[in-house]
Amino acid sequence: MSDVQAVTDPIVYHGEGPMWDATQRRLLYVDMFAGDLMSLRLEDEKVTRRHYGNVLAAVRPRRDGGLVLALERRFGTVDASGGNLTLLPELWVDASIRMNDGDCDPQGRFYCGSMAYDLSAGRGGLYCLSPSLQVELLIEGVTISNGLAWSPSGERAYYVDSTTQRIDSFQFDGETGRLYGRTCVVEIPRESGMPDGLTVDANGGIWVALYGGAAVRRYLPWGTLDLIVSLPVTQVTSCAFGGDALDELYITTSREGLERDEQADAGSVYKARPGVVGQATRVFGG
Repeated sequence: MSDVQAVTDPIVYHGEGPMWDATQRRLLYVDMFAGDLMSLRLEDEKVTRRHYGNVLAAVRPRRDGGLVLALERRFGTVDASGGNLTLLPELWVDASIRMNDGDCDPQGRFYCGSMAYDLSAGRGGLYCLSPSLQVELLIEGVTISNGLAWSPSGERAYYVDSTTQRIDSFQFDGETGRLYGRTCVVEIPRESGMPDGLTVDANGGIWVALYGGAAVRRYLPWGTLDLIVSLPVTQVTSCAFGGDALDELYITTSREGLERDEQADAGSVYKARPGVVGQATRVFGG
């Protein structure tokens, strides 16, 4: 499948973390290293930008309005107006490590993983922010903590540590937020690109962006490759379902490391209609 269209100009350096905000009919995503939140309105495809910090890694809606953010070394919350940012304490002081990607579980916790700027092995982790704003480190020894999403039943979580070239599956305890019983579901050949952000559709299909691979792939829950969405740029970072029927797949891309005259459309958001629907965006309970 290669029927995709650009829905923005290449206006970001490193687009990441798309999520559908149904209440305002917009796609939110980040220009990560600019620290900016991007908002793409469905009705006119107009994009606006709002700055929140040196790095903005991931964002999800809050249950009572506003947003929860993963910034460079901490979490933060934004009120319903979008203007008042409350910063939580820094989780570490080492300026060589930053947040990278995350999602909410069905019970309203917000998870985000970290990584070293220089990609040093094993220096990242996966953190969980509870609705009471308590933070717990769940997984250590991660290199590039990337895509995270839950199955439709909420009983499994899928996770990417990019340098492993795998999508792993965890059993999930919704009462405690614990991830356990880690197993490999998909192994991706290095020549196909590095697994990055992911999402899970309403049928349990796992969609993963391939950084350097110019594609998003859909895998069945047991790991069989089912569909490939080809992109005209190589650095594909993440994907999320949106639109009023959740039948549009929005795909973010990056210009990181490219020369000015390389891949002119890199940094655009693309849209595909793959014939399946996604799950509604899960929200933070705090």
